[in-house]
Amino acid sequence: MSTSARDRDAAGRARNARPRDAAGRPLPHGAAGVERVPDDLVLTPDEAVAEAQRLFDAGLPFPAHDVLEAAWKAAPDGERELWRGLAQLAVGLTHAQRGNARGAVALLERAADRIGRWAAPPPAGVDVAGLRAWADALADRITREGLDTLPPSALRPSLRR
Repeated sequence: MSTSARDRDAAGRARNARPRDAAGRPLPHGAAGVERVPDDLVLTPDEAVAEAQRLFDAGLPFPAHDVLEAAWKAAPDGERELWRGLAQLAVGLTHAQRGNARGAVALLERAADRIGRWAAPPPAGVDVAGLRAWADALADRITREGLDTLPPSALRPSLRR
């Protein structure tokens, strides 16, 4: 049995230290990539929404997903499904950015459903109704027109009103 020289964190979990492009695809070791979100990121809900929005506005939904996933994992039980929906929204946008219309539509629909289930006042001023409508409309547009007609700005949601 051989041992591999896989990237590992301090706890021994596999990590991929390869740089990534703007859509999150691994690049060769030594290549210039986009800045990675730290694995141990801890932000308040307001900070997480602000950072995810900054990344969406910069056309970086893959790192935005990492920020929202960290918020999901750190959120109290009652908020986790909303944060999970926001993370899925980012994954849907990552699929769209990578040219995967089918994956984009599936994740955008899943995100819209999960976000739309939120009934309480949302944390960090998240625009639940607006995001659900936006994700549904984008999924419908991709289904009808495909990804080739979408300008990059069409993949940039507004997380707050």
